Amino acid sequence: MRVEIVAVGTELLLGQIVDTNSTMISQRLADVGLDCFFQAKVGDNLERIKLVLRDALSRSDAVIVCGGLGPTQDDITREAIAGVMGVPLEMHEDIAESIKAIFSSRGRTMSQNNLLQAMVPVGASAITQVRGTAPGLIAPVGRKVIYAAPGVPYELSEMLDRAIIPDLLERQGDKASIVSRVIRCWGLSESALAERLDPLFQEIDSTKAPITLAFLASGIEGIKVRLSARADTKEAASQVISRYEAKVLEVIGDHVFGYDDTTMEAAVGELLLERSLTLAVAESVTGGLVASRIVAVPGASRWFRGGVVSYDTEVKRTLLGVVADDVITAQAVIEMAIGVRSAIKSDVGLAFSGVGGPEGVGDHAVGTVFVGVDLGDGAPFAHELKLPGDRERIRQFSTISGLDLLRRRILKG
Repeated sequence: MRVEIVAVGTELLLGQIVDTNSTMISQRLADVGLDCFFQAKVGDNLERIKLVLRDALSRSDAVIVCGGLGPTQDDITREAIAGVMGVPLEMHEDIAESIKAIFSSRGRTMSQNNLLQAMVPVGASAITQVRGTAPGLIAPVGRKVIYAAPGVPYELSEMLDRAIIPDLLERQGDKASIVSRVIRCWGLSESALAERLDPLFQEIDSTKAPITLAFLASGIEGIKVRLSARADTKEAASQVISRYEAKVLEVIGDHVFGYDDTTMEAAVGELLLERSLTLAVAESVTGGLVASRIVAVPGASRWFRGGVVSYDTEVKRTLLGVVADDVITAQAVIEMAIGVRSAIKSDVGLAFSGVGGPEGVGDHAVGTVFVGVDLGDGAPFAHELKLPGDRERIRQFSTISGLDLLRRRILKG
């Protein structure tokens, strides 16, 4: 089953928003072993949308369209799909009543334009909307099919998992079970990881093992290694995953910090909880980014006590007790880590200081970052990083690298 993705919206072509929806859809397709060889973006123009859809259907078995299902004049995806099918649109009264009920429950007056969302091409079926007002569509075109989903990512994601992916798999007639596992790591470059995993790629290819291996560099989220296995049963697929997961771990070892949706900050939090430790952070170059990511972890209040954004040198001295002449040094971040641990009365102190750019500071080049760790064991330490990129990338890489340094230190005991 070959699936194509079409994202609708003039704002995509103008660069006003980034098309994250196509990425989301392609990831979901890959997770269940469906091929996606082409993706397209098209503006809010009826004839061009129909042209793109016909072109996609000429080479693919299914097309997933996202966007253009709203209630405004430029939301014309339904009309375009009806045109490709060669049928008119018809009002579905049950959808209309559902939309009216949604507005009534929110105490809002519904515009008549919203009833456009209850129009469905004759012969197509609607996908019930549970997070918004615009239903999706399943529109057969001969032996092929067009799916339409809202452009709002929150709504699209739910509709993909609940209706579109299951329908695709049913049409494919493949009763095999597919299991995926994402291994998340940090500390290796993408090229270094590729080199280490190359023998495993060769093994999978030569033995035609029922598994695929891929990896993706994801910035502050680390590098993701995805394993997907296909077998007659879920249990059999899981066994294949476990066997090759062990092979991956042999290669990248302690660079692995988590699995699937686990973030670095969540992984650090789990380690702190296991050891009944609390954390405080002192941030200069990261400017609060570390604390912000930590508090996004559910339950972080059980192990995170707080932080200090000591951006100004005087704040480092008065609040954290830094006495080092140069505040961008190993000694300075050690003093910051000790100071914040003491001030906030936590078990662990983690500190960051460096140069985010755009210009260097004294003898320190842009991307020079020091991370300090104090576990209250009388042996605080610091590590120097040389990070690439612009100001924002340096902040992000400082954050995940510093948390990874703390993770490794905790694991050593």
